[in-house]
Amino acid sequence: MSAFHDILFGSLAGIVGKFIEYPFDTVKVRLQSSSAPSPSVLHSAPSSITPSQPHFTGPLSVLVHAHRTSGLLSLYRGISAPLFGAAIETSSLFFSYRIAKNVLVSAVPSLSHHRKQAGEDEPDLPFRFLLICGAASGAFTSLLLTPIELVKCKMQVPAPAHNHEILQHSKQPGPLRLIAQIFREQGFFGFWHGQLGTLIRETGGSAAWFGGYEGVKAFFLSLDRRKTADGELPIRRTDEEQNKDKKNQKGELKFYQQLLAGATAGVMYNFTFYPADTIKSRMQTEELSPFARQLSPTSATVGENSSNTKAARQAFLATGKELWRRDGLKGFYRGCGITCLRSAPSSAFIFAVYEGLKSRFG
Repeated sequence: MSAFHDILFGSLAGIVGKFIEYPFDTVKVRLQSSSAPSPSVLHSAPSSITPSQPHFTGPLSVLVHAHRTSGLLSLYRGISAPLFGAAIETSSLFFSYRIAKNVLVSAVPSLSHHRKQAGEDEPDLPFRFLLICGAASGAFTSLLLTPIELVKCKMQVPAPAHNHEILQHSKQPGPLRLIAQIFREQGFFGFWHGQLGTLIRETGGSAAWFGGYEGVKAFFLSLDRRKTADGELPIRRTDEEQNKDKKNQKGELKFYQQLLAGATAGVMYNFTFYPADTIKSRMQTEELSPFARQLSPTSATVGENSSNTKAARQAFLATGKELWRRDGLKGFYRGCGITCLRSAPSSAFIFAVYEGLKSRFG
């Protein structure tokens, strides 16, 4: 039943959070996919400049471009796949986080002994173990998330300039058409193009996400207990009453405290491994060059798993080197500000909704 609750409550929380953050996420992806023109392009004749993507200088330029070309509602374009992805991602994170904690408790004798003594299903774990569980949760979730984000990124990014006239008279491809196109051009494993970037981001980011929430949560609980202890008279209480008080206090945050803890988690998740997300978005939204196509893991035959892994790593590094050459350090953090801005309220409500449903129905 706990697994069912994790999946159900996590799915609902993820959907709420996605509605809040999606327009900001669209702006972030368009910024990440935009590059400053190279010096050779800047000195070329205007007629020879045919950028594949418009160049954005910041979030405001993305909003102005969207308003002038297709309207601000276009920032919600492609939300169907992300809503499905948010439900999968958030439920997977909470579900695998709990599983990782249970496995860790069973594997470490001291933690297993503490659980038996306390008689609790989920005993308090040291902070370093919570980080490990968060990282494991993110690694598992990345496998489910990469195909969804691949479709999402391709839908969020504006069409190339040379296709502008064609797309004015036809609808841009929807998620089903993109899925068919990816499968036709890159095969089944093409859906995991950019997996290395997602793995790095989700593993480190989820450790920061759960670690940020658990850290702020522990701070607020410690603060509340200290205030309670300072304001109460030393009344002798039975062991049963003390255990009951301990269980009532454990994990119970006020609503505003849940929001602050969730907001902190969201900012830490996105800022910590943002460069990996930038490389992943660039790989998923740009057409592969001949060099990158040779490095694509989808070009390998079945059974060449080691070659696939090496090729994916080379493509990831090659994209990072090219991004550094063109834009420098700022290119890796393009759109980071608006990402942290949208992640704070989104993550705050994700944790608030999940904890609220768990407290009410769990």
